[in-house]
Amino acid sequence: TTGWQPQHLLLKGSDGKIRGIVPLYSKSHSMGEYVFDQGWAHAYEEAGGRYYPKLQSSIPFTPVTGPRLMANPKGGPPPLVEMAEAIKTLAQNRQITNAHATFISQRDANAFAGRGFLLRHGLQYHWINRGYATFDEFLDALTSRKRKMIKRERRDALSEGIEIEHFTGSDLRETHWDHFYAFYLETGNRKWGAPYLTRNFFSLIGESMADQILLLLAKRDGKFIAGALNFIGPETIFGRYWGAIEHHRFLHFELAYYQAIEYAINNSLKSVEAGAQGEHKIARGYEPVPTLSAHYIAEPSLKSAIERFLKEEKNLIRHEREFLCDLSPYKTEKSED
Repeated sequence: TTGWQPQHLLLKGSDGKIRGIVPLYSKSHSMGEYVFDQGWAHAYEEAGGRYYPKLQSSIPFTPVTGPRLMANPKGGPPPLVEMAEAIKTLAQNRQITNAHATFISQRDANAFAGRGFLLRHGLQYHWINRGYATFDEFLDALTSRKRKMIKRERRDALSEGIEIEHFTGSDLRETHWDHFYAFYLETGNRKWGAPYLTRNFFSLIGESMADQILLLLAKRDGKFIAGALNFIGPETIFGRYWGAIEHHRFLHFELAYYQAIEYAINNSLKSVEAGAQGEHKIARGYEPVPTLSAHYIAEPSLKSAIERFLKEEKNLIRHEREFLCDLSPYKTEKSED
């Protein structure tokens, strides 16, 4: 019902054993991907082409870089090129005009490029842990102006008697998910128009991966009013959803950014990935990090136009990253403390 139809590919060897897996979906739209190709679709359909359905290799609704060409570690040399080619073959056999793999690793990007996929560059904002022992030690790495700003925002976020509670593992209860789902719906309806996730989704992840979840809930006068959902990886905490039924200044920054940074420091995690977009994260210690995606375009004229666009976009992304790095809140030899 959400327009993501599984089309996962298995690559088997002559002995019948699985050598590789590609998570793949047939899609009737471009929502929930975070690498935007709606302009390509509109241009192609205005010219009389049929852009949808398309094939999409990604984690639905999750802008996190990782392997899309997943090889069996016991299956010999990874068949990356064969898996990339298999996506093209499936598209061609079904007369699908385009296929995409988003938030891919450099290793996968090399394989896709070798099979004629176009590479697209993007930016995300990640917080990097440089061995900080405490949140205050992280603040000490910032210029005095930014350090004071963050301290003020954290103080003001909780100034109306707001308290923040952490829930993970066996501490997670269905009542917590009830509250968070209300926050998710309120924010989703206001920002996106049609939230995808069902209430049952949160129960399922609570049952299957509770130890990898950090749910932050803000409480005022004994009532939960806001929350942020995070997933905990071996080296990274991933911020995914935030929502609130009361709106307090800087509470979003506290729940979605600063609490995640503090958790990463306290648990010796290497980074925080707080989702897609958001240049305002720069001032709060997050840094611009490049991302990659790969795109198969069957129609030669459309491919040529997109290829020219991507070359220009790559240069813009490079200049944007340089500009954003110059806005870094971290102290340098030239900055004042």
